[in-house]
Amino acid sequence: MTATLLVSRAAQSWRTEGPGGFGKRAVKFFMRLGNPAIGEPIGAYARLSAQPRPQTFEPIEELTSDGLYGPVQKDISRVDALLSTLRPADFPFLANILDHVLAGGGKRARPAVTLLAGKLGRYDLDLLVPLAASIELLHSATLVHDDVIDAAPTRRGQDTANALIDNAASVMVGDYMFAHSAELVARTGNIEVIRLFARTLMEMATGELNQDMTAYQYGQSTLQYFNRIYGKTASLFATSAQGGGMIAGLSSEQAQALRAYGENLGMAFQVMDDILDFTGSEAELGKPAGSDLMQGTLTLPALLLIERYPDDNPVERYFDDRDDTENLERALEMIRASDILDESLSVAHDFRDKALKALEAPSLVAIDTPSAALARKTLVEVAHFVTDRRS
Repeated sequence: MTATLLVSRAAQSWRTEGPGGFGKRAVKFFMRLGNPAIGEPIGAYARLSAQPRPQTFEPIEELTSDGLYGPVQKDISRVDALLSTLRPADFPFLANILDHVLAGGGKRARPAVTLLAGKLGRYDLDLLVPLAASIELLHSATLVHDDVIDAAPTRRGQDTANALIDNAASVMVGDYMFAHSAELVARTGNIEVIRLFARTLMEMATGELNQDMTAYQYGQSTLQYFNRIYGKTASLFATSAQGGGMIAGLSSEQAQALRAYGENLGMAFQVMDDILDFTGSEAELGKPAGSDLMQGTLTLPALLLIERYPDDNPVERYFDDRDDTENLERALEMIRASDILDESLSVAHDFRDKALKALEAPSLVAIDTPSAALARKTLVEVAHFVTDRRS
């Protein structure tokens, strides 16, 4: 084993476990050597024998980048590359289905948030990429199961897994993805992050179960709606941000501020999704407009319509007689012709603004490095993108 590899492994152990397991000479060496600069990959340790001690400034190329996700845009490809390794070479059927599901045109917003949170601390791609991949895989697995439950033939304009294979096989494909997502998060070796992941999975399952059990139930409240979308969407965004901060070695206070950012970002994301279900075209959404109501799911615009017309509402009539699509069309027309969508958009903006406020937490602002500043700036841009998007 080379000296540089030994140094790299020792440095990684130092990061995750602290100095407790090192002798006095090793502690003295690492204290003299210093940790890599905040925002630098841990791989920098392996190059120490070929370069001088890290400087207090960062190279310009680290601070300039293209794409929505700024300084981590190039590392999204690492997440995709790791996901591609999950294809079982000896099982072409499963490999092909996974290719189809994972190439579904997603925005990779959740793994991007994880990597950007990591940029606020020690940017260890050996740990952050598996976490980001586990989060994306968990998200994709829930979509596979959702499509089975909803009997959805398409998602984002392409056939769903259950449209290509039967429902039982689709469920097992989703289970395979869930299992691999757990294996990926275990690669971080961080028990607190693993616990966070497990808790998030329970919250997501609860949110999805709540949605399924209340389908076509007319008497729901906005509070129930917000609790439901927290579970099914916002909880994973919260974990994306908090988990990235935890892996990066941030303090509990800093990680909680990132969680507040992610949670409110996720709430804004889902409210926007629910607005787009009424305003977007089938070409933009990859599904028919009004799909949520067709599936019996009451979202914020529909709840506001019910609130305004409690005694004579087309949503209630449609839920009572789903064969009468005129009531569905009437509900869509009434929502689009009113200021309900503007009111819903204001709610999405309120959540977005709460996410932006979380980034102004003193504990995060105190991370005064160019890399952290660029990461926070990009997280701001991501929040604005979420409420400005059309699909």
